[in-house]
Order: sequence, then structure tokens, then C-alpha cells
Amino acid sequence: MRLLLDSHVVLWYDIAALRSISDSKTIQAAEEVFVSAASFWELTIKQSQLKLHLRSDLKSIGARAGFKVLAITPEHGVAAGELPLHHRDPFDRMLVAQAMLENLTLVTHDPTLLHYDVPVLLV
Repeated sequence: MRLLLDSHVVLWYDIAALRSISDSKTIQAAEEVFVSAASFWELTIKQSQLKLHLRSDLKSIGARAGFKVLAITPEHGVAAGELPLHHRDPFDRMLVAQAMLENLTLVTHDPTLLHYDVPVLLV
């Protein structure tokens, strides 16, 4: 299974909260695990607005766990813009588009993303 982690899942994984639940085994056993460049963008914005305090360097969080960075392409941008407005958060819409185009399962805590035609693993 190939996974794309939602931003909050990356943070949970980093602070070990996700490692204590059963779904973490799915992440650890996945063939490939990706973190979108959109997640780095979103988390950096939240950090600069003082809505988030990271315990470690953002760029190293995924690298320590062996996650791959998924760049944003023009195709991803177009697909995100064409999605139905089930969810209005542009970062989540980008993750949905990337998961669709790259054949990834989206790992999230947000049940709203179940409305899209993309495999979702709710944690």
C-alpha cells in the first residue's frame, strides 16, 4: 500500500501519538509513505501565525521516519481546482488531488475527505 499523510498525521507520527495506535502498523508496513509539499507549506504558515509549535525541525520530521516528499505539479493544481467543494481547505483539496493522481491512500483524521473518490484511511 502507498500512503499520503495528512499534515496532522505527520505531526502525530512525529510526537509518537500515532505510533501507539493500531493504524501506525499500517503506516510502518506501507510500501511507500509520502508527505506532500503542501503539508510543509500549511504547517509553516500555522507555525508563523503562532497556531502551532513544533517540537522538531519541520524538514526533518518526515526524513527521520523515511517518508518521501511529494512535490506539487501543475496537474495536481488543476485537479485540486476541479474537485467538488466538499471541503474548502485548499491544502486538503491538494492532498485529495495528489492521492487521486498518484494512486495513494490518504491517511487523515478528517471524515469530510471520505466524500471524495479517493481511498482514505481514517486514524
